[in-house]
Amino acid sequence: MLLLSNNDVEQVLSMQSCLDALDLGYQDMATNNATYRPRSGVIVPTTPSKQFPNARYTFGSMEGASRSAGVLAIRMKSDIAYNQDGRHLKYCIQPGTYCGLVMLFSLNDGEPLAIMPDGIIQHMRVGACAAIGVKHLSREDSSIVGILGSGGMARTYLEAFALVRPIQQAFVYSPNQAHREEYAVEMSRLLNFPVEPLNDPQKVVAGSDIVATCTDADHYIMTNPSWISDGMHLTDAGQGEWDPAVIERADVRIRLGRATFQTPEPGTTRIGPMEAFVAGQPEELGCLPEPRPEEPIGSDSYPLLTDLMMGRVPGRVSPKQVTFFDNQGSQGLQFAAVGGRVYQLAHEAGIGRDLPTEWFTQNIRD
Repeated sequence: MLLLSNNDVEQVLSMQSCLDALDLGYQDMATNNATYRPRSGVIVPTTPSKQFPNARYTFGSMEGASRSAGVLAIRMKSDIAYNQDGRHLKYCIQPGTYCGLVMLFSLNDGEPLAIMPDGIIQHMRVGACAAIGVKHLSREDSSIVGILGSGGMARTYLEAFALVRPIQQAFVYSPNQAHREEYAVEMSRLLNFPVEPLNDPQKVVAGSDIVATCTDADHYIMTNPSWISDGMHLTDAGQGEWDPAVIERADVRIRLGRATFQTPEPGTTRIGPMEAFVAGQPEELGCLPEPRPEEPIGSDSYPLLTDLMMGRVPGRVSPKQVTFFDNQGSQGLQFAAVGGRVYQLAHEAGIGRDLPTEWFTQNIRD
């Protein structure tokens, strides 16, 4: 059993290798050689505090398997979640620390292979998946990117876009001036093209070929369809960033995968755009996000990426079309594809700490 840290993952995983792993994973998915279970969540009220009066315990998990990667992955998250100043925030133990783990198991003999934190993989796999959408749906000559958001996802999105399209310029907006200026300096140096911070989100969108939202907002941030011009490619990082009226502006709409149950499972409650298993008394549940049933979820609303890859649905057929890629769902498959690649690369490089496999196996049949 190989124990890896985020530093270990960062040492072996490049954005290109992440993209390659996900391309192979979705080829497996398209040919029925991969599968996944949508995210499942558990929410339980926690002891309120003056600092976080609407806090609740949340647990999320998802699994996926890829025959090419040779592994099944389970990703688990343990958070205290809360809403503050229009943002959805979380922590584990104390603000600034988080708990997310990925475990890998061999498809050949069931052996537990590796355990690693999800931090680096999480940011890179989301950015790489957005780039897969860019590769399949944006104009091939797309060269200008508009980014709304300046955090970790905004960084991996732009880095991944530059690997699949000839990006020459980017604009970024964040309501925090210092954050957007820091992002612009860092990404300009990393990618060797100008990234300009702007104080108006509409100006970021105007003139961009590719527009991506990468925020933790708990409300729509793209609400005006008139901001969208012919030929744009649009994509998101979180459910609820784009008002359905803006999405309707797109001529082609494709979803990465299924993010949650397609119909309510017995015992689940709709929390925002997701189904979750929820405990608590009525007065305790008032702080939870309101259901958003008007947001389309899953393949019942948009065709899947694998439908596009297999030619079952058309993609962009005109440079004037507006395309939208909903970068949600099939997370379990992504952790299997990328986690399996990380395990392979770390094993080849001799990186990580070996733990006795017998710590994780037993002679008692369950």
